[in-house]
Amino acid sequence: DFSSGGWLISSAFLPPSFFCLFCWLIFLISDSSGCHNRGITAGAMASRKVSSFLSRSLASSIRSRYEGRTSHLGRVVSRYSTAAAVEQPITPPVNVKYTQLLIDGKFVDSASGKKFKTCDPRTGDVIAEVAEGDTEDINRAVKAARKAFDEGPWPKMTAYERSKILLRFADLLEQHTEEIAALETWDNGKPYEQAAKIELPMCVRLMRYYAGWADKIHGLTIPADGPHHVQTLHEPIGVAGQIIPWNFPILMFAWKVGPALACGNAIVIKSAEQTPLTAIYAAKLLHEAGLPDGVLNIVSGYGPT
Repeated sequence: DFSSGGWLISSAFLPPSFFCLFCWLIFLISDSSGCHNRGITAGAMASRKVSSFLSRSLASSIRSRYEGRTSHLGRVVSRYSTAAAVEQPITPPVNVKYTQLLIDGKFVDSASGKKFKTCDPRTGDVIAEVAEGDTEDINRAVKAARKAFDEGPWPKMTAYERSKILLRFADLLEQHTEEIAALETWDNGKPYEQAAKIELPMCVRLMRYYAGWADKIHGLTIPADGPHHVQTLHEPIGVAGQIIPWNFPILMFAWKVGPALACGNAIVIKSAEQTPLTAIYAAKLLHEAGLPDGVLNIVSGYGPT
């Protein structure tokens, strides 16, 4: 997809073997260091070296197979090399509002009081200190989610009422697109246009899509031989434990949360320690949309959490 501001390498242009080679080169050249071991300056160097390698070694072979498309590849590599090498201010400016755990509808500190730093991958500067959850916090979150699933207003809601909450959440995501995209850019390091023009619109569409499914998941009565009655019934599982990675934080949040809530489940989600900020922000918007307390719980922290 080479739309404005969102040039992405797609398998429609390059074979799978290219991506394996590209990832191997990034791994070989990069030297992980700095905040969260994300190789800040090494990443820019890797991008420039890969760009040079592609220009020298792969141009002829790619050109022979993909006539007329190598100019697109050059623009992609050039774009990402420039983005990695040049530091620009976050536009629009954004402030970090939420850094605590979200348990039972309330922002709270971790039980241990510990915090970890989330950093700007361009510079290594600390953006904020985020509450670091551990086993005790997970247990608190699971207990809150289980109670919300069994006893709260959530299990008493109709599927249509759940769909309305997701639709309101989609509207709030759309209204706060610029702020969330800027926060994603700051915490993750991706281009602002990619977050604002690709990922956030996808999140909005995803939420509206799953909202539409909420009241359309039905059981079946199936004809059977003999004096038997065969029926299928779809029910929510209960409490879903979810983990999201660092590369598409807000989009992965939408992919995980949307279907689980549409089906009536409660959630405990751990965001990536490298990029925890947009998940916390989005969870706040979900509660503004009418999600009952305890249905969605956010516990930030490292892998052992």
